[in-house]
Amino acid sequence: MIEDQLSEVFDLVEVRGLVSGGFAVRGPWVSHAEVDGIKFLAVVGGSARLTLDGVDTAGPVVLEAGDVGVLNGRFGLVAEGGDGDGPPREVEPDADFASFPLVGADGDVVIGGHVDLDPAGRSLLGQALPALAHVRGTGAAATSLRATLHRLYVEVTERRMGSAFAVRQHGQVLLLEVLRAYVEQTGGRTGPPGWLRLLADERLRPAVGLMHGEPARAWGLVDLSRAAAMSRTSFAERFRAVSGVPPITYLNRWRMLLAQRALRRTDVRVGALAAELGYASEGAFSTAFKREVGVSPLRYRARAGS
Repeated sequence: MIEDQLSEVFDLVEVRGLVSGGFAVRGPWVSHAEVDGIKFLAVVGGSARLTLDGVDTAGPVVLEAGDVGVLNGRFGLVAEGGDGDGPPREVEPDADFASFPLVGADGDVVIGGHVDLDPAGRSLLGQALPALAHVRGTGAAATSLRATLHRLYVEVTERRMGSAFAVRQHGQVLLLEVLRAYVEQTGGRTGPPGWLRLLADERLRPAVGLMHGEPARAWGLVDLSRAAAMSRTSFAERFRAVSGVPPITYLNRWRMLLAQRALRRTDVRVGALAAELGYASEGAFSTAFKREVGVSPLRYRARAGS
């Protein structure tokens, strides 16, 4: 069920993981970068130590082969690795992965990319992730992640026909697998309040399923708390602590995400969409939409189509 709901959110907010380059190197090395938004680093071979400038991570975070680090925010990043004597070599990612065939998987091999998001996605994902989410490539929860990372490595090194297209597709799947593994590994116990923690919460998940499954229904605390087998007070307090917003606020935001997708992809009339999402009138829906998104439904459609 977590996988289905993660896929739902990806579809609604158009989250894309884009692979931008990487490097392969032997011996001591260091790489400096500026993070602005959401990026990811995947270690295919060897290891890497990450230090975030101005972010308290209790020392460098070590990524082993198969691990992925998701970076979220604005800060400086220092990545280091390698063994041997002498000063570390400064390396920069190759956009064309030119260093990969020269070194191979027996050195430190790192693939990097960024996460492309629409405004709704930036709000959802940016608020739900910590500054550094360390996703480990070991264990059953990361089986699919390891397989996707391997396929991505094969595409960037073998450069077969259509590899550029395949790399884009694998970057999208890699991000989904990273978030799946992160939710399963953390169990929703770490990170700031947000929808990732909400999807991982077994007590709240049945109520979330009701809201996702029938968004037009006028769900109240009685129905939702009953689905979670909790009192109304306990349910409301837990939901807000985990998601960052009250249940009905979450429901209204989910409706707005559905509305944005419909306006981007279909020519549905605004009045029909309002009724489909449970609003008593087109005016009530338009007011709620503008309050949440910042523009009217018609203006949003016009911008999405331009």
